[in-house]
Amino acid sequence: MATVELTSENFDEVVGGGGTVLVDFWAAWCGPCRQFAPTFESASDKHEDIVFAKVDTEAQQQLAQAFDIRSIPTLMAVREGVVLYAQPGALPPAALENLITQIKAVDMAEVHAKVAAEQGK
Repeated sequence: MATVELTSENFDEVVGGGGTVLVDFWAAWCGPCRQFAPTFESASDKHEDIVFAKVDTEAQQQLAQAFDIRSIPTLMAVREGVVLYAQPGALPPAALENLITQIKAVDMAEVHAKVAAEQGK
């Protein structure tokens, strides 16, 4: 599956959907970003149940600022509208696969209950 280019216009629609989205915040001038791109693309081919999306931090500065992106590449994992992971750094293939396995294993009913409890305070 090809990656989706995220912009401020389509971000909420793509990321706010019900599934799992992995977002790669990157820039063309960033060497580690270019090194991570094939790993990200390869994972997108293996996991068709996940949306793999990219945010060009140069073209989409508002999105980068909204998520306080200070270092790139930064990988963010969103499942059912909840950010479960957001860390800078290019992951090697095995680490990315491990992260995907962990994201898929999260009990989202428990996460939503915790979010609701926090919002109720």
